Amino acid sequence: MIPFLQLVSLFLTTMRILSGIQPSGTLHLGNYFGMMKPAIEWQDRGEALYFIADLHALTTVQDAAELRSNVRDVAVDFLACGLDPAKACFFQQSQVPAITELAWILSTLTPMGLLERCHSYKDKLAKGLAPTHGLFAYPVLMAADILIYDSDVVPVGKDQKQHIEVARDLVLKFNDTFGDTLKLPEPSIPDHTAVVPGLDGEKMSKSYRNTIGMFEEEKSLRKKIMSLKTDSSPMEAPKPVENSTLLDLYKLVASPSDHSQMVAEFLAGGIGYGDFKKRLFGAIWEYFGPMRTRREEILAHPDLVDTVLREGREKANGIADGVMARVRTAVGL
Repeated sequence: MIPFLQLVSLFLTTMRILSGIQPSGTLHLGNYFGMMKPAIEWQDRGEALYFIADLHALTTVQDAAELRSNVRDVAVDFLACGLDPAKACFFQQSQVPAITELAWILSTLTPMGLLERCHSYKDKLAKGLAPTHGLFAYPVLMAADILIYDSDVVPVGKDQKQHIEVARDLVLKFNDTFGDTLKLPEPSIPDHTAVVPGLDGEKMSKSYRNTIGMFEEEKSLRKKIMSLKTDSSPMEAPKPVENSTLLDLYKLVASPSDHSQMVAEFLAGGIGYGDFKKRLFGAIWEYFGPMRTRREEILAHPDLVDTVLREGREKANGIADGVMARVRTAVGL
């Protein structure tokens, strides 16, 4: 978390904010509440740069048509959810060539032990992914993503904190070796990061096949919500409120008063899970209603997405090329 005085100092200058999202499949509630919603809020606080991390996605998506389709869908969905290209630079990671050049240069300084300690690599292997160099060196590419734009602040969840620490370690090592060249970024980690549960109660993730899409068709959404895992409490009995997937999801999309009312009804008993699930379905459908409308408008004007990504690419390259010129001079290229 950024110290208060340092945050004030950043605001007095122009704070540059960076975040990215992988196009590895249909976006879901975990993507929205974990990254997209906070990013949309951050775009009013400084100079925001948001990228579609298609290079990172190559570690899991190895079908060209699927990847291109996913990139397009992420762009449409992010714009539909409120990303404003007048406030944020929005672009495709692979369209900034300097990223991979910087990643290689950083890799020549990266200790193997630093990468071996990264928990994300071990977690992905545990999920059955092949132990490729791409997965192992993922934090170096992420460091390049951050450092190539002279980023000040990187909003991340607690599970990504270690990757920001790797980026900071590499800045210190680079600057110690070649002189003061790269800017030291700061992570911004919310005090209370919402962990979005999936249909089975585990963290919502494509890997677990337990996701709820933001823009599910009505019939599909209803079916998924009605299949939510619950305990066997009879209708007349009080329902447990701790670790309730139903309540946790409802809290994300309902007003505080509506959520408090559902908690009270859980404790009182007399209402079955089926009724609560119907209420959750209605809240999710209503919450994303305006975004569905905006999404249809964007889909009707495909040139809009092309224009946004092209303008974002040009701005991102303008910043990255300046940083890369400093790096090349520093290392002797």
